Amino acid sequence: MFSTSHGRPDKLGVTYTEQGANFCIYARLAESIELLFFDHKDALKPSYTFKLSDVDNRTAYYWHIFISDVKPGQLYGFRVNGPYRPHLGSKFAPEKVLLDPYGLLVERGDNFSRSAAIGSGSNVDKCLKSVVVDIDDYDWQDDIHPRHAFATSVIYEMHVGGFTRHESSGLAENKRGTYAAIIEKIPYLKELGVTAVELMPVHQFDPSEHHAGLVNYWGYSPLSFFSVHREYSSDKSVLGPVNEFRDMVKALHKADIEVILDVVYNHTAEGGEGGPSFSHRGFDSSVYYILSQDKQHYMNFSGCGNTLNGTHSVVRRMIIDSLHFWVEKMHVDGFRFDLASILSRDELGKPMISPPTLWSIDTDPTLSPVKLIAEAWDAGGLYQVGSLAGQRWREWNGHFRDDVRRFVRGDKGMVSKFVSRLIGSPDIYGEHNYEPEKSVNFITCHDGFTLNDLVSYNNKHNLANGEDNRDGCDHNFSWNHGIEGPTDDPEIIRLRLQQMKNMLAITLMSLGTPMILMGDEVGHSQKGNNNGYCQDNPEFWFDWQKVEQNQELFRFTKALIEQRTLKAKNTNTVYRYSLHDIVQQSELRWHGLVVNQPDWSEGSHAIAMESRHPHSPGVTYVVFNAYWKPLTFNLPKSPSGKWLRIVDTSLTDGLDIHIEGDKETWFYSEYIVQPRSVVILVG
Repeated sequence: MFSTSHGRPDKLGVTYTEQGANFCIYARLAESIELLFFDHKDALKPSYTFKLSDVDNRTAYYWHIFISDVKPGQLYGFRVNGPYRPHLGSKFAPEKVLLDPYGLLVERGDNFSRSAAIGSGSNVDKCLKSVVVDIDDYDWQDDIHPRHAFATSVIYEMHVGGFTRHESSGLAENKRGTYAAIIEKIPYLKELGVTAVELMPVHQFDPSEHHAGLVNYWGYSPLSFFSVHREYSSDKSVLGPVNEFRDMVKALHKADIEVILDVVYNHTAEGGEGGPSFSHRGFDSSVYYILSQDKQHYMNFSGCGNTLNGTHSVVRRMIIDSLHFWVEKMHVDGFRFDLASILSRDELGKPMISPPTLWSIDTDPTLSPVKLIAEAWDAGGLYQVGSLAGQRWREWNGHFRDDVRRFVRGDKGMVSKFVSRLIGSPDIYGEHNYEPEKSVNFITCHDGFTLNDLVSYNNKHNLANGEDNRDGCDHNFSWNHGIEGPTDDPEIIRLRLQQMKNMLAITLMSLGTPMILMGDEVGHSQKGNNNGYCQDNPEFWFDWQKVEQNQELFRFTKALIEQRTLKAKNTNTVYRYSLHDIVQQSELRWHGLVVNQPDWSEGSHAIAMESRHPHSPGVTYVVFNAYWKPLTFNLPKSPSGKWLRIVDTSLTDGLDIHIEGDKETWFYSEYIVQPRSVVILVG
């Protein structure tokens, strides 16, 4: 059926044509390679085996072969034999079937076994399989990237499966938890007003990677950096996931919503010593991973068993090629890099002053229009918020998260730090010529308490994870407001809601790029679990009943987002300023109970800010009262002679936020700010 020729080394992975397909892999130390074809995902043995010649099918470090009449959907894998040199980090597993590192889809049969990929012996009857894909066989129609500026962006961090898997989603069971289901929920995203969805990992991962009978829910353990996660597709055909993902992207773009991917270029699903050989380990372990000096152990700066050797030229090219693929072929709009600081480590794991991989991404012309967001730390102790290499990177600002939590909780000595977070963290970013949106401001994300749990629990409750509550962060800066967990006490319920509004208001009005967590807008709770990586169950899915049950919080959140985006569009579309310029030109004035007399002392829990954007009419006056008693603030004189109340988080029944058409409430000389509340006035 098939005929073969030498093939070409010019492009890694599978290059499909109408005549057949070219297969090319990097395997520097390999002595022999077999390409295996399988007829279906549950095949117990290959239907064809092609032995590559080191004379005819090898050019330098690359092995290649062209096979005629190959069709999209063909399943394949590799077996790679090479010298056993553990002292040099060579750990070939010649009996294991390996995924193509550049493969565009993965098939996982019902007979797949993770354990069969570990140790010695063949796993040919239980292996994962790569899939040949004609990646250009798709009609993008008139798809256009929204290209929202960071200044006008509001990011919504979302788990693809958890967003629609709950039965309350109202979707057919076979569609819940899929890319197609997100299309069905676009009207909700539009109503909420977010401009971008940041999808937790959609690179193919192994859901069966688990312990204690649980599953890999979050997906931070990639099998392939080019393959879309098959289990999130309602189309179960061999090639279905690629097009369903692109249908989702196209539909979101049509709704003017960007798609940002949470990418994990810091480790893989192969783990450390004793882990499975799925792909990279079996091709060249010492190239793909950072090893100890004696080459016997995998360095673990990721906290997941291994660390990708991102500085190596081969791995750096793979990362860049992967990013290009997702931009050019899948039309995504940006990336959030998990543990991005790992990419600043050299091949021995030491931090570099000018890391080539981060700079390569930063300066790449193909990536120049897309959003680049870094989690600027790693599990090995690097914390580079404000110092990550590269000019274009935006950063998850962990200082914003912690300092705002502590201020709202009522900790002493937090006013000065809180003010810095509020105005874009100039103590971190102000010395550089950074735009004010350099800081991605968030209070909650997938990793940690939800907003509801942040105000409902003093301590994490992670026993369900099977790790005796040892996992998850111990420094949450949370407060249960008197009772641990759920309560019927109306005063505690009221105060918790008010505190959630406070933190949403602070996030969405601060200088920087705001990000909110899926479900926070409706008070989603995970029952105090702050590390739900293995919890694929209804308590961790978006409960659509909450949209109606917590309508007050939802209404407040979407009104805040609308105010944020409208103001940003009015003030940032023409003029571009650095954070330093904005702070200098915004005519910021700080007040306490008395005009021009702010209280910066250790015991202070309240501050008022008066600001005027250099190219925006009117003045804004905001009070943050984290004190447990009401405080009367004397108001400065406004240009109009009076102040319109926009927000007061202590109010209910629709009075907490002013929406166009609502009855206007004006103030002139003073305002009584209730305990633990935020007030916004404009004049």
